[in-house]
Amino acid sequence: MAEFNTIRTASGVRTAEIDAGLRAHMNKVYGTMSVGMLITALAAWAIAGLAVTTDPATAAAQLPNGKLLSGLGAALYLSPLKWVVMLAPLAFIFLGWGAVMRRASAAGVQLAFFGFAALIGISLSSIFLVFTSFSIVQTFLVTAIAFAGLSLWGYTTKKDISGWGTFLIMGVIGLIVAMIINIFLQSPAMMFAISAIGLLIFAGLTAFYTQEIKSTYVAHAAHGDQEWLDKAAYDGALSLYISFLNMFQFLLMFMGQQE
Repeated sequence: MAEFNTIRTASGVRTAEIDAGLRAHMNKVYGTMSVGMLITALAAWAIAGLAVTTDPATAAAQLPNGKLLSGLGAALYLSPLKWVVMLAPLAFIFLGWGAVMRRASAAGVQLAFFGFAALIGISLSSIFLVFTSFSIVQTFLVTAIAFAGLSLWGYTTKKDISGWGTFLIMGVIGLIVAMIINIFLQSPAMMFAISAIGLLIFAGLTAFYTQEIKSTYVAHAAHGDQEWLDKAAYDGALSLYISFLNMFQFLLMFMGQQE
């Protein structure tokens, strides 16, 4: 087990060098994650803008809140294509990411991450049609503050929380199953429970992933495999990105004000 309060020397590598390398590694993780979030936000905003129209003559459909959908909007949100948009990110995570990590170069892994972030932006674009811009920004800021606190705790705590992983991942699988079931049930009570439990699960995963990223770097820093460390940074960025994104979506269920 890695000692999280003191990073010890390994294979002749000085503690100070590992410290400096770890700081650079974590900066890369958070920087990559932040760029991914920016790509997601821009993609969601751009698609949402193209999905609506103010001209009734060209509108393909109308939402219950009165917004008019363009042909693109109707295809994305009302046609069977919506299932592709909704499930494509899950398919990438469960079926594609592992292959990318094994076979692609570090640059290829980075490109795949940014492509995934854009795909998420498309799937999230509908929130701009449902919730007010103010409540979206407000929820994002609250999520950012909570995420920062949880990640900082995961980085600095002396407690080994590696045992949380299995329990939390099982919780995520249960959440996915419950959300798929609720697509057909459309139960507000079930959605409330899913949001509350999901928020707690991804809060825990934020701390867990942060500590895991740190301990993984410390365990491998002495080997000097920069290509592997670069890919590990993008993998860590993806883990934290997913935690942040899910915390944001679940919080939006509580804080979001509908149009």
